[in-house]
Amino acid sequence: MKISLELAADGSHTTAIDESGNAVDMYLPEIAGGKSVGVRPMQMLIMGVAGCTAVDVLLILKKQRQELSRFRMEVEAEREKEGEVALWKAVHLRYFFAGAVREEKAKQAVELSIQKYCSASETLRLAGADITWEVVIES
Repeated sequence: MKISLELAADGSHTTAIDESGNAVDMYLPEIAGGKSVGVRPMQMLIMGVAGCTAVDVLLILKKQRQELSRFRMEVEAEREKEGEVALWKAVHLRYFFAGAVREEKAKQAVELSIQKYCSASETLRLAGADITWEVVIES
């Protein structure tokens, strides 16, 4: 993988571009010349975990012939409070499913993602974060 990153002319954010030309803006805090608007890099990291595990879960449920009418996630994450480097110390993923989805199949899909397939969550776990999750079946 190759990524390029450039500071915007106004100094408020950086734009990262992957080798396919897809761009993502990441905003700087005020202390670094930004305006404290938009997604910051550490938030992007947690968003990446959610996206990574969502792909796994959706693929697994599709293979299990579970029919979703709606899927969403909520993530709560907490960083260390002390030190120069504030690592993520706890991440709780909440998965919401609606449709013809059996709860045990949804739980199995999430567990497989977190324990076996999602490289992003494993990266945080290896850095010391406690990764927890729950499944909610909605009507």
